[in-house]
Amino acid sequence: MKKVLTIAGSDSSGGAGIQADLKTMNSHKVYGMSVITALTAQNTTGVYGVFESSPEFVSKQMDTIFTDIYPDAVKIGMVSNKEIISVIADKLIQYKAKKIVLDPVMVATSGSKLCKDDSIEMLINKLIPLATVITPNIQEAQVLCGFEIQSKEDMQRAAVKISESYSGYILIKGGHLTFSSDDLLYCNGKFMWYEQTRIESQNTHGTGCTLSSAIACNLAEGYDIKTSIQNSKEYITGALKAGLNIGKGRGPLNHCWNL
Repeated sequence: MKKVLTIAGSDSSGGAGIQADLKTMNSHKVYGMSVITALTAQNTTGVYGVFESSPEFVSKQMDTIFTDIYPDAVKIGMVSNKEIISVIADKLIQYKAKKIVLDPVMVATSGSKLCKDDSIEMLINKLIPLATVITPNIQEAQVLCGFEIQSKEDMQRAAVKISESYSGYILIKGGHLTFSSDDLLYCNGKFMWYEQTRIESQNTHGTGCTLSSAIACNLAEGYDIKTSIQNSKEYITGALKAGLNIGKGRGPLNHCWNL
């Protein structure tokens, strides 16, 4: 059985974060492990509190995992402060972690801010360069590139701009555009579009967490980047189309639709 580690925050409502990651890993039949960077008090209507782990405890969690059950792939989600980001980067380098999928989580689906301003620079300069692939949505890509994204052409310009300081794969998710939901993969001057029909659903809580975890699962199984993303998008489409309707706000996906 392949082993995948998620480094992220806990979602008490179970739709995003660590909980979504582990459900996704179960559905992909890999062995899931977790390093919890923060506890959040949240549900489908918003985030109502964040209690961060200490950098020392994040370090200890990573030590216990990498020295015992070495992961075949790593997914990184919510990392809310620069000290935690620094520790994670140092440990990934120390243990020579491979196949790293980084979802630069800055804003929750509900609109709640999950990343401190002073941590963004540390994320860009120290953690992102270690990733095999990063998976920003439109809002996050705007932060990384420094300009507004309103079209597919803007997505291409943003990918090129981000690549000036990052040599890995860049997957910009287009779901937040009003006229398209196509995703763009970019690396080494080459663009690849993943076209899809928009699925009309308000229940999208944890979609980004789920996609990045699915990509990590596929990479752990030995698929290449392009195939891993394609497989993961098919999984997300099924989870959205399953039509789960839980909670009073933006509900979660059905992570187990394929079981």
